[in-house]
Amino acid sequence: MCKASLNSGDIFCIIYRQSRNSLQTEVEVALNMQKSTLLLAVLFLFALAIEASAQSTLMNVPSTDVVSAKKLYLEMDFITNYAWERRDHFENYIPRAVIGVGKNIEVGANVSYTHVPGGGEPIELQPNAKWQFYNNEQNGIAAALGCIGYVPITHRAGARTIAQCYGVASKQLKGDHGPRFTGGAYALLNTRGTQKTKTGAIVGYEQPIVDKVDFIVDWFSGDNRFGYVSPALSFTTPHDGSLSLGYTIANHGRGKNALFAYYGMQF
Repeated sequence: MCKASLNSGDIFCIIYRQSRNSLQTEVEVALNMQKSTLLLAVLFLFALAIEASAQSTLMNVPSTDVVSAKKLYLEMDFITNYAWERRDHFENYIPRAVIGVGKNIEVGANVSYTHVPGGGEPIELQPNAKWQFYNNEQNGIAAALGCIGYVPITHRAGARTIAQCYGVASKQLKGDHGPRFTGGAYALLNTRGTQKTKTGAIVGYEQPIVDKVDFIVDWFSGDNRFGYVSPALSFTTPHDGSLSLGYTIANHGRGKNALFAYYGMQF
C-alpha cells in the first residue's frame, strides 16, 4: 500500500530506512493534510461560485440576529487541531440548519461528528432556539435570548445531556465601516461537575474591512468546552452566502487550539 502511494523512486529511497510504523505515520500525516487542504479548498471555491444575511452566531458565540420568517439557513462547519502527527488529533464536522418561524424566533439543530484516532467517533445532537425580543434598527441596538442543548447520541455511558442558555445584546455603529459590538452572559445547565465553569461572559466584535470582507472575533469566558477566543475573516459570497476562516484559541490548554472553516447560505 505504501509503495503504491509513492510516485517517485527518490522519495522511496529516502524513507526506506525508516521503520514500518514511522513510514505509516508519515503517509497517514500526508494523507490527512491532503484531505483537510482539499476540504478547505472545496469550501472556498464553492463559496466563490455561490450577500451575507443575518446569522445565528458570530463565529462561536450567539449573535442577536435571527433568521427571517419562512427562511432556512444552512451551514457546514469544519474544525481540526491539525495535529496529525499526535495521537490526540481530531476533525470535527458540524452541519447546521436554522429555520425562521416568525415573531423574531428561530429554531434549529446541529449534528456534531468528531473523527478521532482508533474509531469510536462521538456524535452529538444540538437542538437550539432563539428569540430576538428587542430590535431598534434606527439606534442599531438589538437583544436576544436563547438556549442550545448538547445531547450525546453515541458513547452515552458516562456522558451527560447539558444545555447552554444565554442572553446577548448588540450595538451597531453607523457608517460604511461601523463596527458592531456584542456582549452578554451564559449559564450551563445539568453539568454536575463535568464543566469547571458554569457561567461566563460573551463578547463579540465585527469590523468591516473592505467590501465583502469582515474581521470578526468572539469569546466565551470560562474553563469549559466553550471557553475559546476565535478570530476570523468572513467573506460575503453571492446568493446569501458567507465563508469564514479562522483560528480558535482555548482559554485553558494550548492543545485544544484549532483551525476552522464555516460556510453558510440562506434560502
